[in-house]
Amino acid sequence: MSHMLDDLVSLLALEKIEENLFRGMSQDLGFKQLFGGQVLGQSLSAASQTVDALRHVHSVHGYFLRPGDATLPIIYQVDPLRDGGSFTTRRVQAIQKGKPIFTMICSFQGDEEGYTHQAEMPDVPGPDELRNETEITRDQQHLINAKVREKVLVDKPIEIRPVEVFNPFEPQKAKPVRHMWFRADGRLPDDPQLHRYLLAYASDFHLLGTAMLPHAVSSWSRKMQVASLDHSIWYHQPLRMDDWLLYAMDSPSASGSRGLSRGQIFNRDGLLVASITQESLMRQLQD
Repeated sequence: MSHMLDDLVSLLALEKIEENLFRGMSQDLGFKQLFGGQVLGQSLSAASQTVDALRHVHSVHGYFLRPGDATLPIIYQVDPLRDGGSFTTRRVQAIQKGKPIFTMICSFQGDEEGYTHQAEMPDVPGPDELRNETEITRDQQHLINAKVREKVLVDKPIEIRPVEVFNPFEPQKAKPVRHMWFRADGRLPDDPQLHRYLLAYASDFHLLGTAMLPHAVSSWSRKMQVASLDHSIWYHQPLRMDDWLLYAMDSPSASGSRGLSRGQIFNRDGLLVASITQESLMRQLQD
């Protein structure tokens, strides 16, 4: 495991400070605001630590309420809503400065047999044929603000290899469709809960950007105010974050300064392991 990945696993592990109460540190990615995937992953980690290990998360529904501060720790309060015969339900609030910045409800279920079908995996080039995102960004480093350049250009704990190369610093109009391969940068322990909340962390990458593709803007564009508003995940199959996963994303709609994005995540064998939806703020600021 790389030291960057080890740091991420430690970040998501959390400190238990009381029954159903946890503390998480914040990750500095070069921006004052927290990365939404961090709060997602830590919230799911907090909930998972209060659930029988034989039950695994199958759905997550969260709302981003306030911008998080990347310089401060976060308190996670877990409310055990239900421990039923088949399903376990938890509510989590992420708190900074005495106010919730994120709230989430998630549901867990034990292994159970039943009907099975799934969508077909897109036919795209495999990860061995592609460059990783950090290498591509280094080619564009002269366009990046010096204050965040060193944070953006370092190797990441989650390696991303985009199928379609998109320059966020000089965006061009394109169809709202993206594909990327991603995996953890190193071998991970055989803990299914860890792989699920690492996927929650990674699932926030590039969804918002997909909704902006038809409009030739990006998160780096001047006069754009962007933020994740909500985020949902459905886990369909067991998964490993230390093997390549394909993230197929599209955006069916944008209106009212909001963009809707969807994602399907497949493993290398074509198994659909998770589905994602997110609505995001993509507001063009006036002069």
